Amino acid sequence: MYVAHLSLHDFRSYATAEVELGPGVTSFVGRNGQGKTNLVEAIDFLSRLTSHRVATDAPLVRSGADQAVVRAAVVKEGRTAVLEIEVNPGRANRARVNKSPLPRTRDLVGLVRTVVFSPEDLTLVKGDPADRRRFLDDLAVLRSPRLAGTRADYDRVLKQRNSLLKTAGLARGSARDAALATLAAWDEQLARYGAELLEARLGLVDELRPYVGKAYETVARGASRDDAEIEYKASVPLDGPLEAAILEELARRQKDELDRGVTLVGPHRDELLLWLGHGAADPTGRLPVKGYASHGESWSFALALRLASYDLLRADGDDPILILDDVFAELDAERRAQLADLVSGAEQVLVTAAVPEDVPAALSGTRYVVADGEVTRDG
Repeated sequence: MYVAHLSLHDFRSYATAEVELGPGVTSFVGRNGQGKTNLVEAIDFLSRLTSHRVATDAPLVRSGADQAVVRAAVVKEGRTAVLEIEVNPGRANRARVNKSPLPRTRDLVGLVRTVVFSPEDLTLVKGDPADRRRFLDDLAVLRSPRLAGTRADYDRVLKQRNSLLKTAGLARGSARDAALATLAAWDEQLARYGAELLEARLGLVDELRPYVGKAYETVARGASRDDAEIEYKASVPLDGPLEAAILEELARRQKDELDRGVTLVGPHRDELLLWLGHGAADPTGRLPVKGYASHGESWSFALALRLASYDLLRADGDDPILILDDVFAELDAERRAQLADLVSGAEQVLVTAAVPEDVPAALSGTRYVVADGEVTRDG
């Protein structure tokens, strides 16, 4: 799978942009602030309908414009499809395939698959649990796009339930009884969608685990594949049916939830634990990466998570597009060379860099210079 042509209209800094692409490596080189990351961000947005840089759609639309359009010709197994997303902040986005509207925008998810390496990846290790949950969910949705609906339904129910908890916590008498009766209906929905999301995450972590160990061994100096471990920590017991477990835990924590006005049970409270297998922080001799790993170890673990994602997607039989967004500037020479060797065989690799010297020799290929809003082929 690869993108053969990218068209942008009022996306980020571009009023218009037309870029020819192809298999192999393409690099976009330019000083910071010139728009090179905007190009690869657009392709990633087509894949996941979310940005690896911002949480909302509004920044994706050029200042002064009402909407942005990203269009890409994607080649898979010799056949070309034109994917398009119309970004409408404050209104529903619209998606098309070969000019035909899709019934739901989320039906676009997964038609093109991307794996992005970026400086923000360090938050996978050092950031909040929400960053690691998002990592799991984004990967799960790429592999099984139907989960985009489950994820959206869960978020919707969670928002409604939190609002009701605040109301019920303040109510008295018959008003409180009515609120609690309504709460039971939301509990059932939360448990149903939550169990489906939780099951997907648990299965994903089991499949991802060996790939993480293998990738860490490759990118960390002197490491073995047993030195990197991942573990899913749920907010409910996992020794029985998941939907029943969520309902039971919701009942047990109801008083706490009413006092605090928030939902304390469900996948939104779970954590992906990252461990390094050296030390004595616990009886197994493992150390949590967050708080104990050096900067180099943290970077190696973040790279391992991305490489594991790439390898898992390839194991599904679909070579994803690899995006290396200004990542080489953050790595020493040895890690640059290791990462470049690992990804150089991908069907399509898109690289951004501030200077040509940041792009390793193993990733030499087509180069574009990005300056003053113009994208010009170099040579």
